Amino acid sequence: MSYDFDSIVKRRGTNSYKWDTPEREEVLPMWVADMDFRTAPAVIEALQRRVSHGIFGYTKVPDVYYKAVRDWFLRRHKWDVASEWIIYTTGVVPALSAVIKALVKPGDKIIVQTPAYNCFYSSIRNNGCELFACPLEYKEGRYSIDFDAFETAAADPQAKLLLLCNPHNPVGRVWTPEELWRIGEICLKHGVFVVADEIHCELTYKGHDYTPFASLSEEFLLHSVTCNSPSKAFNLAGLQIANIVAADAEIRRRIDKAININEVCDVNPFGVEGLIAAYNEGEGWLDALREYLWENYCFLRNFFAEYLPHYPVLPLEGTYLVWVDCRAANMNSDRLSEKLLEEGQLMVSPGTLYGEGGENFIRLNIACPRKLLVDGLKKLRSVLNR
Repeated sequence: MSYDFDSIVKRRGTNSYKWDTPEREEVLPMWVADMDFRTAPAVIEALQRRVSHGIFGYTKVPDVYYKAVRDWFLRRHKWDVASEWIIYTTGVVPALSAVIKALVKPGDKIIVQTPAYNCFYSSIRNNGCELFACPLEYKEGRYSIDFDAFETAAADPQAKLLLLCNPHNPVGRVWTPEELWRIGEICLKHGVFVVADEIHCELTYKGHDYTPFASLSEEFLLHSVTCNSPSKAFNLAGLQIANIVAADAEIRRRIDKAININEVCDVNPFGVEGLIAAYNEGEGWLDALREYLWENYCFLRNFFAEYLPHYPVLPLEGTYLVWVDCRAANMNSDRLSEKLLEEGQLMVSPGTLYGEGGENFIRLNIACPRKLLVDGLKKLRSVLNR
């Protein structure tokens, strides 16, 4: 079956955070991580059926929901998740905040491999904990983990949690099983619990398969929790649905309590129906989407090579978020992003948003029809070539 990713869907004026945040209509937004594609047809049809019922009361999450999650991860990722391990909630960020509240106390240190997803910082801060930045190593245009520095961080007696981003946002790495093993062994050795944000797990490209951290060993499973959602892969962020997978019963009890304390224990009927349809019927659409996103990345990479060769584009192993080295601009990413907005009518994410190590980078969202991507790259070129 063929799917249409080229049609431009008008989003401005629909209360879109991505499109309606810029005040000027001529601004092209390539910043916040949602896609400009309609979701899988099966999801739309499921939501239409639910709307036609006309009553939208409190939702009881059915057994078929848990089965959909289980079947998906077993079929796609060879990870056998028990239904009782799954705690549903409204989003991965609320999930992270609830897990932190459940498992550590104010003043404890939480390790983050920087640059990292900006909401990690707010989840740590809002729970009264201390960020322990452990910078990734950037060398020859690629990021890797400095395991000596990571072990030093894990050995700190106050370090209690690692927030692991797998695949990593914003640098686009998909951690290999070997890298995940080393992370897990170090964390077990020093008593650091792993909280894996795996929301981008479906968005990987050839040669870079996603490995669920918890799937690697029984010990890793019991000393970690995994947060996931169909929201990135199927463009369902507004449906407010996510899951926490926690195999240890006591850990799960504590998280469930924190979920209720934070009042993010109730989900809406559309999130439930959307997840079930996505996982049960959306596989073909997702595979076609990944091909289209990879073609977008190749187009962008070739464009930079021809017109902006002094601005290295990092390899994209996962996500639809391209990390660009902008040191050639001789200004930090905040100022560069301002110039792109003011002079090029292009909205991007400045790397400073992602903490230590992001000061000289910008993040570009390429999950859009090719025509919009071309327009955005031309805007970018017009400013950078000045």
